[in-house]
Amino acid sequence: MSNKKSKLIRLTISYIIILAVVFIIIYPLLWVVGSSLNPGQSLSGSKMFPDNPSLVHYKYLFDSENSNYLIWYWNSMKISIITMVLSVISVSFTAYSFSRYRFIGRKNGLLTFLILQMIPNFAALIAIYVLANRTGLIDTHIGLILVYVGGSIPMNTWLMKGYLDTIPKELDESAKMDGAGHFRIFFQIVMPLAKPIIAVVALFTFIAPLGDFILARILLRDEEKFTLAVGLYELVAKQFGNEFTKFAAGSVLIAIPIAILFLMFQKYFVSGLTAGGTKG
Repeated sequence: MSNKKSKLIRLTISYIIILAVVFIIIYPLLWVVGSSLNPGQSLSGSKMFPDNPSLVHYKYLFDSENSNYLIWYWNSMKISIITMVLSVISVSFTAYSFSRYRFIGRKNGLLTFLILQMIPNFAALIAIYVLANRTGLIDTHIGLILVYVGGSIPMNTWLMKGYLDTIPKELDESAKMDGAGHFRIFFQIVMPLAKPIIAVVALFTFIAPLGDFILARILLRDEEKFTLAVGLYELVAKQFGNEFTKFAAGSVLIAIPIAILFLMFQKYFVSGLTAGGTKG
């Protein structure tokens, strides 16, 4: 077989695989968007491309007299943004310490983080609930935020540390010779060079609270304090599954802030995800 035919076959197979993946991703999204535009209430009569598309479900969600959707949306945005900011700050300091300094317990600390990132948050539900109950953080957003921030540290610390290890330490030494202190080196030299991995960590820690249901459902009690995941579930559960089209409309709107953040940080993602895996 000639090189030209071999190249053509590989290219054809590659395009077939890409189209299959695109179909797998796009198909359920089209169904969700189509269901949100169907005027009915049940998914049984919904169509991917409705004959008479309507925005009635979106109007219902934005009507504060009928739904607490806007309150849930605000709660989720608040929790996600605060979690993102606190996670980026804590992960940056932690990863910088493990990357640049040598101290007693460093290897054991990294090993502990490696083990902790293998354990999902919901595996410690009982411990989290008991701790939140004893500290008075049940039914509070601050309690949920602390759980999210703490859960994001192990994995993201390893991710950011791998990236910081690729930044030459000679830059730190040169800055020290010029009289720069540790904080100045951190803020003015290392962190500006670490923008790609900061963007990756920011996106990951922003998305996690939006997609979490279990932890939020365990810790939150008041309906006005619900996040979007919990609120939308309750919207469906209370109506015995008859409001799935409104659920679809609410789900579509969740993607808007994630898409905006992704587009803002898009230029950093490739280098941020790949560079961190070149050196551990």
